[in-house]
Amino acid sequence: MTDRLRIAMLAHSTNPRGGVVHAMHLAEALTALGHAVVLHAPDAKGKGFFRQPTCGTAAFPVAAAPPDMTAMVEQRIADYISHFEQRANRGFDIFHAHDGISGNALATLKARGLIPGFARTVHHVDTFGDPRLVALQDRSIVEADLFFTVSTLWQKALGERGMPAVVVGNGVDTERFAPTWSGEQTALRDRLGIPSGPVFLSIGGVEKRKNTTAILEAFRQLRAVRPDAQLVIAGGASLLDHSAYQTEFRAELAALASHAAAVHMIGPVADEDMPNLYRLADALVFPSLKEGFGLVVLEALASGIPAIVSSIPPFTEYLGADHALWCDPKHPASIADAMALALVPAIRERVIPRGLDVAARFSWRRVAESHLAAYRTLKEAVHA
Repeated sequence: MTDRLRIAMLAHSTNPRGGVVHAMHLAEALTALGHAVVLHAPDAKGKGFFRQPTCGTAAFPVAAAPPDMTAMVEQRIADYISHFEQRANRGFDIFHAHDGISGNALATLKARGLIPGFARTVHHVDTFGDPRLVALQDRSIVEADLFFTVSTLWQKALGERGMPAVVVGNGVDTERFAPTWSGEQTALRDRLGIPSGPVFLSIGGVEKRKNTTAILEAFRQLRAVRPDAQLVIAGGASLLDHSAYQTEFRAELAALASHAAAVHMIGPVADEDMPNLYRLADALVFPSLKEGFGLVVLEALASGIPAIVSSIPPFTEYLGADHALWCDPKHPASIADAMALALVPAIRERVIPRGLDVAARFSWRRVAESHLAAYRTLKEAVHA
């Protein structure tokens, strides 16, 4: 193709976090369209990405980071700078950061004249107590030359700061995430040691933004009417420090007494197990307080299970009244009510087909195509 772009796609880690998954699928879809894309990330464990994508990769080795979160972020920024200081690693038309770490590295490389400019996807903006982290996050955004967001919510937030952004949304692989039930789900359930009873799946680990303590309280209330219900909390491979909130969560979990045995914290899940994890669940519980988009919602809907989501943007942007089960994320009783409703056959029969229809509208090819015009404009501007 005559307008083939060479694109460096930058993620903050090799772990299956939402922004990394988005960057990987985007890189794969752009590759399928004929562009030359290399997905980058610092790789402290030397194991590469959580799965092998169908695009180029540069999981470059780095030393273990210090335990302090701010020091860790600064170290990973320095690691990225060192990688791209090597001329052989800079042969790209477009540099595209998806997070504050890679965005800061590209801002420094741009200031030093080593790259002409860069694009930045703002999935969401975090809240930090350390002013150094706040400043680094801000710099990773304001120094970019082109902005993308995955929802109108964050497009508006950037627009209020004078930074126009292109909304690109998210996608889902409806062949991989599909309601194809088989004995594999039973085998996975047995392997995870989950007893019989309805399964509610929470993804993202124990984080304040994911509202995990409210999910736990809602689950306690649900057990009063469904004593056989099980709660599975998956994921949690984050670079950020959530220890204070996790301590609070553990105290709440201990207070559940006998109900605590029905809470299964399984940690990060192998990529090949994720489709079956959705399928064995009766519903996804995702009452987040803040999200960029909520990629796991699409994966759940495509897998044929109801999603319980917060009645706030960005969920209200792409889900209608009957596409999901809605709740007030600040009230555990509301979450518990939605969990109970997710088990009612008549409601499932209405919501699940409509959720499948929603998922069918979100393809990674469409996400990739929505980047191209802006990419070419950036290329012309910075290489003029």
